[in-house]
Amino acid sequence: MSHDQIRLDKQDGIALLTLYRPDRMNAFTGEMMQEIVAALDECDADDAVRAVIFTGHGDKAFCAGADLGAGASTFDYDKLGDASDSPVAPDGTIDWSHPLVRDSGGRASMRIFEAKKPVLGAINGAAVGIGATMTLPMDARLASETARYGFVFARRGIVPEAASSWFLPRLVGIANAVDLCYSGRLISAQEAHEKGLVQSVHAPGALIDAAIAKAREMTAHSAPVSVALTRRMMWRMLGAPHPMSAHRWDSRVIFARGRGPDAAEGVTSFLEKREPNFTASVANDYPWFAEFEDAPPYS
Repeated sequence: MSHDQIRLDKQDGIALLTLYRPDRMNAFTGEMMQEIVAALDECDADDAVRAVIFTGHGDKAFCAGADLGAGASTFDYDKLGDASDSPVAPDGTIDWSHPLVRDSGGRASMRIFEAKKPVLGAINGAAVGIGATMTLPMDARLASETARYGFVFARRGIVPEAASSWFLPRLVGIANAVDLCYSGRLISAQEAHEKGLVQSVHAPGALIDAAIAKAREMTAHSAPVSVALTRRMMWRMLGAPHPMSAHRWDSRVIFARGRGPDAAEGVTSFLEKREPNFTASVANDYPWFAEFEDAPPYS
């Protein structure tokens, strides 16, 4: 599939998704959001892809935030849309369920959250606004020494988006989250590392190789379906009200996985001291276990 505002390159089990708007510092648009969603759909359906790495084109920016080309109307989505299909009625009431009300950065963020493969960020430069918040649902964030993070929303008269009010405090703690969002100040890669926003900092020329090495470390010896299920379980349990919720999911997924070929292969390969050959397919065999959602909790 061809894309205009991103590039997607697959090699040796890794998909490198590059935000690609060279003349706009990879600034985010609705079209870019749609291409990110489509690319992740493609990667989830491709069993040859074990992990996805996001980066930005060039050496200045990962993503400079929302494209501000519309000037003062940039965030007035009602004015940017078709006047005949507006969420604002003539009497001033707003249809909050209207598609134009939905945050496009949040659509990208939620698609990353829903990914079945590990998603990593190789933050190669400025990551501002949505350029910062889209990285929060990623499983790891590695930064170039030249990277800068900025949650600049209050400085633009808006508020944090892309579900960052849920993700950011869980990554850096509430005190750091409010400091970064109230002030809107830019922070260095080193400060981002100290706060836990990124896991490691690298020389610019070493960043992509480090991200690929990390992706391989996370996936090379593990069953793809197990990784996909573990990703789903870990992220969702961040908001669980009680450990019993985790126990309920753990029990059912362990039972289901234990009956399949991957569990037998995992044990046999260990006993035979060889690399495993897992055969279950994320594209075809990944179970959603929807029935677990309504199952009664254990007493």
